[in-house]
Amino acid sequence: MKRIFMILCSLISLAKAQEVINLYVDSIPNSTDKAQVNLEKNVPRLFAYPADKSSAKNIAVLVIPGGGYSHIAMDHEGHAVAKELVKNGYSAFVLQYRLPSPNIMRNKSIGPLQDAQRAVQLIRTLHPELRKVGVIGFSAGGHLASTLITQFKKDYIANSTHVSLRPDFAGLIYPVISMNNDITHRGSRINLIGENPSEDLVRSFSSELQVSPEVCPVFFVHAKDDMAVPIENSYRMIAALDKAKVPNKLYVFEQGGHGFGLINKTSDKLWFDAFLSWLATLD
Repeated sequence: MKRIFMILCSLISLAKAQEVINLYVDSIPNSTDKAQVNLEKNVPRLFAYPADKSSAKNIAVLVIPGGGYSHIAMDHEGHAVAKELVKNGYSAFVLQYRLPSPNIMRNKSIGPLQDAQRAVQLIRTLHPELRKVGVIGFSAGGHLASTLITQFKKDYIANSTHVSLRPDFAGLIYPVISMNNDITHRGSRINLIGENPSEDLVRSFSSELQVSPEVCPVFFVHAKDDMAVPIENSYRMIAALDKAKVPNKLYVFEQGGHGFGLINKTSDKLWFDAFLSWLATLD
């Protein structure tokens, strides 16, 4: 209970990141020429939370909040998570990615993935001392994280120095995985790939269909009563990972619904502790 109280306190009073970094120095790739591109809310950024040098593990985690690709839940799925990672010796970088929109992107379906790949590229470039760079994503941010870990072989951004865009590990927390109508989160699907996407586009952004043996180890969290993003999303991804012999672990809640962030109020168990224990086994 003491630890739960501490996490609740961190949710109420969020520390600011020590540095805010624009993902792109000059032009933003895949941008239209419309004025909306340069609005502050549309400029992708990283909020950097460096680990304390005395306890640093030289491991960084890219944190991708959710929001159905219509908004970004930056606080309880972003900054609060970064703070907990820092407390445990990890550096964290919270991603404010571009929301898919034809007003600011020529191809809205790849815009968020471009930003996620650029984030990994930038973290590795700025911090060559890091032993590992992983990702944790929530809901639609979990979908973005899942595309990041499955589509790393294709550069959606300029990468002349061939920086590895493959995360070393991933946490997918109540993630949207599939774009198939039977289990997808409809709002995320429409916002990302449109009302009537082609079969090829549905397949490309259904991460359970994009798994290869080179995908990094994955930790899942999902509640069985999640009505917004059915747990079948995680089940199908796990089945694909198992088939490819990719290590993975599922942490299940019987209740909790969707969007609970660090704390599932229906349980006294903390999935984040299990995630940290799992990370320790990867070293």
